[in-house]
Amino acid sequence: MELSFLKTLYQRPGPYVSVYADLTRTTEDASKAAELRWRALRAELEAQHAPKATLRAVERTIDEEMAERRSEGLVVFAADGEVLHTDRLPGAPRNAHACVAPLPHVVPYLADRGDQFPHLTAIVDRRGGTIDCVHADGRREHIEVEGDEDYPIRKTKAGDWNQSRFQRSSENVWKANAKKVAHKIDRVADRCGAEAVLIAGDTRARTAVLDEISEPVLERTVEVDKNTGAGDPDLRAELDRVLKLKTTERVMAVAERFDRELANGQRAVAGLPATVQAVRQGQVETLILDDDPDSPARLWIGPDPSQVAADPDELRTEFGVADPTPERADAALVRALTATDGDLVVLPADGPNANLHVGAVLRYAAQV
Repeated sequence: MELSFLKTLYQRPGPYVSVYADLTRTTEDASKAAELRWRALRAELEAQHAPKATLRAVERTIDEEMAERRSEGLVVFAADGEVLHTDRLPGAPRNAHACVAPLPHVVPYLADRGDQFPHLTAIVDRRGGTIDCVHADGRREHIEVEGDEDYPIRKTKAGDWNQSRFQRSSENVWKANAKKVAHKIDRVADRCGAEAVLIAGDTRARTAVLDEISEPVLERTVEVDKNTGAGDPDLRAELDRVLKLKTTERVMAVAERFDRELANGQRAVAGLPATVQAVRQGQVETLILDDDPDSPARLWIGPDPSQVAADPDELRTEFGVADPTPERADAALVRALTATDGDLVVLPADGPNANLHVGAVLRYAAQV
């Protein structure tokens, strides 16, 4: 996954407060339960001596979210008295927790967030359709497509004296409107770089639109075989399925490339010491981490993202860092990776290379 959206997060000196809040409301006293869960997290932050101004900023964000009842889970990263990044989760976090550390604890969030594939959803009918496109950076577009023709939109009943003429006219209207929708889908898919396209809506309209979509877009298109509309759970479920499949395909492709490059002894490294060396030198194209929120691995860091080492004396002697700070290895590596515009893949616990823990595919061959 691309990490440039995190760059502004690392521009503060810390310490950082990271909160994964469970705001689910599944019982009659749900609001009270969510408030009690937040109070427990707040107590944890106080016990860890979170800066008061930063804690107040986080509390305001959580309170607003609970008042508006907009999500079941929320992740918040804050430092220097400000909330720097927040995101709503589709459900409760896998592990609700809060911590104070030199760097934000972003890996659980990134593991849940996954790759943000640009995608497009079109709901079509015989008069036109609506197109919703999500760009790679999260920007959303909503487009209404009105057909140029709207009469006659339905066929006549059997037995009408002019049945044949009106049936031909209806078919021509559907085709004209479908062609306009299809061409718009092509343009929007190209503009947002959609890697997945879903077509839903009226059965006949779907068929007509699919007949007109360009071949490159059609190769990325999935037809939702139900007459679903915006907000329909079936449409959301199918979109989730397609995006999860894209994520799995990407993880598998990176894992296979990593194995190949490592076997060749060229553009891949495995293990923490070699990965630290590569990320420090800006060699890493794709960092591979396992999904282990309880990992005991630690590194030492300095103020600059590239100042990361397994030994604090290395930072003192080679980088002139007067006071190296211990930090989670995954947090330190992700900060360094973000600064060098590398990509990240978080391996599921039961996925390929489950015992790797940490490794990297390199931009250029490792120095022997």
